[in-house]
Parts: sequence; C-alpha cells; structure tokens
Amino acid sequence: MANCNNVAFNLSSIYNIAMVQDSIRVLQAQGHKATRPRKLVLEVLEETEKPLSPYDIQGILRDRGKHLNHVTIYRVLDLLCSLNLAHKLLSHGGFVKCSLDAIEGCHRFMVCQHCGAIQEFADKGLCQEENDFARNFDFHTEHHLSEFSGLCSRCYKKIALLAK
Repeated sequence: MANCNNVAFNLSSIYNIAMVQDSIRVLQAQGHKATRPRKLVLEVLEETEKPLSPYDIQGILRDRGKHLNHVTIYRVLDLLCSLNLAHKLLSHGGFVKCSLDAIEGCHRFMVCQHCGAIQEFADKGLCQEENDFARNFDFHTEHHLSEFSGLCSRCYKKIALLAK
C-alpha cells in the first residue's frame, strides 16, 4: 500500500515540476530571468488549487524554511499575471495558476460559492464581443476581467437533493 502512495506522490511531483519548467520557459522566452523568487512562487501556485494571497504564499514558503518578502511576491505575481501564467480572482482577492496555457481568448472563471471549486475557461468570440461593445461607447479595451459566481454542478445537485 505504501508503494502506491509513493508512486502517486512521485507522479504528482513530476507533473508539478514539469509545469513549473513550462512556466519558466515562457518567462525566459519573454526576456525574463528565472529567478529564485519566481521559481518559488510558481512552485507554490502549481501545488494548490485554491486562490492564494501573497501572504498565503509567504506563509507556505516560511513553513518550508524559505523566506520571500511579501513585496517581492506581489511583484512576481504581477509579472506572472502580465504573462498569463497566473490570474487574480476578484471575488477572492487571491491568485491562481493559469490552467489554460496559451489558449486564445480572454480567460474567465466560474467560482462555486459552496465548495470553492474554480473552473477557468477562455472564449475568443466572447472577448471580441466585449471589445465591440466597448467600442460602441468609444472605449478602447486593454484587459478584460470577469468571473461567474454560483454553484458547480456537483453542489447544485447536492443542494437540490437536500431540498426534496
């Protein structure tokens, strides 16, 4: 039984390392260095599914015996967001890794109010429609921010069953 757990942990660790390496390649391709702070923040974001504040990231790193100033973490997160490697969730005020890689379109989120599940998606057509809408008001869009808040299908079904 212990061997199965070790294999699962090792595969998960290998996957996380590969994803961090992919992000580092994107950083370098855009002319940025793969500094220690950037690698550390990427590792933490890759290992978690929930939105993390810079202070959350700082605490996780501190628990691992590593220290980064929260101002440095904010700067790293700003850079990662500008490269679409991470996103800030407005409803949580925290940051998550980008799960869509280079998929075209504005990245959006659906956030379950009950369990906190986050689903990221991108829709190039929706992005274009929003740009067209803004142009009707003589507004020139530089960035789109959007989140859907509600219930994921699992929580919706669970709540519907309880209501019966």
